[in-house]
Amino acid sequence: MEKFTVLTGVAAPLPMINVDTDMIIPKQFLKTIKRTGLGKHLFDEMRYTPEGAEVAEFVLNKPAYRSAKILVSGENFGCGSSREHAPWALADFGIRCIIAPSFADIFFNNCFKNGILPIKLPKEQVDLLLDDASRGSNAIVSVDLERQEITGPDGGKIGFEVDPFRKHCLLNGLDDIGLTMQQAAFIDQYEGKQRGGQPWLWG
Repeated sequence: MEKFTVLTGVAAPLPMINVDTDMIIPKQFLKTIKRTGLGKHLFDEMRYTPEGAEVAEFVLNKPAYRSAKILVSGENFGCGSSREHAPWALADFGIRCIIAPSFADIFFNNCFKNGILPIKLPKEQVDLLLDDASRGSNAIVSVDLERQEITGPDGGKIGFEVDPFRKHCLLNGLDDIGLTMQQAAFIDQYEGKQRGGQPWLWG
């Protein structure tokens, strides 16, 4: 998993509440188990017409936001079904941080497991960031995970909270497999003893 230390980039405003996982990645794109290639289908039903043409008014289709790294949205982001494809699609598009007043629990947890930092802030502060994000290509926001600090386009700073263990995992690029592999020496030692004492398990 890619490390998350300091993220600086354009923030895209999506001032909607109850953005569910079917809106993030519609069900017809859940057939793959690959984490790549889903970015082009992110918000598919809002980004494209039924004929496949881009909807010019949708924020991620606007030139200023096509390379957005941060998404600022409304309450209850990621509600609906628990599909892990939702953070996969966001990450594949290039979104590494989502800022909202609240998140659905399963989606919130899945973000951390896939290298995305979800940040909960009071609605008043999210509204300020939505206003910042509305500046188009000038909406450059920096998220410093070590300092737990967001810096807006005008230099204003907003602090945020994050669970210490999840912070450690993001800073070091550790997903569940990475955490397990940190114990590789102990796993090898255990398997070595088992091979000697119970060789039939390894036949």
